[in-house]
Amino acid sequence: MASSSSLFLLAGLLALASWQATAYDPSPLQDFCIADMKSPVRVNGFACKDPMTATPDDFFNPAMLDQARDTKASKVRSNVTNINVMNFPGLNTLGISLARIDYGPLGVNTPHIHPRATELLTVLEGTLYLGFVTSNPNRLFSKIVKKGDVFVFPKAMIHFQMNLAHDKPAAALSSLSSQNPGVISIANAVFGSKPPISDDVLATAFQVEKDLIHWLQSQFWENNNY
Repeated sequence: MASSSSLFLLAGLLALASWQATAYDPSPLQDFCIADMKSPVRVNGFACKDPMTATPDDFFNPAMLDQARDTKASKVRSNVTNINVMNFPGLNTLGISLARIDYGPLGVNTPHIHPRATELLTVLEGTLYLGFVTSNPNRLFSKIVKKGDVFVFPKAMIHFQMNLAHDKPAAALSSLSSQNPGVISIANAVFGSKPPISDDVLATAFQVEKDLIHWLQSQFWENNNY
């Protein structure tokens, strides 16, 4: 029979393994780890540049998030400006990123998920209808929010926002709990994947004729993330 100390050791090892399996953007083991985008080393995230070569500019991004973005070129009348590790290497290992969302009149940030992040949205201007859908049984939590209001979208839940105004823009600022949250736009992923999902699968899933699936797959699916 295993000794109590052996069982304790086994439990500890299992706990460590479980933590490693479920952790996202774990806490850094040094003060900072500025991403070295040119490093050939492949790690979960990015390799660190030599900290002795760091400068204040590594912790700065002239994002101009106070300025509205153009939404007229977008079919969905919205524009998402992402500030994450891909354009701000100083965020590497810090577990945070940011996005500004601009909405034209009746603009929509279409249903999507961030597979690696919870999102905390603050309305900067306008009135938005927004919400998220849970895993089965797919309950919708939605609300109308106004300037100064804050709403949270739990990690990996399908969520959306829409500007309710017919004649003026809206804007929001979102904080996300990952240096690289990722985004999967539902319509784009289902109907615009490369190569396409089988029309047999989609016609059965949506209970429609294949001709409708073919038409949907032939559309240009908008990417409003920049």
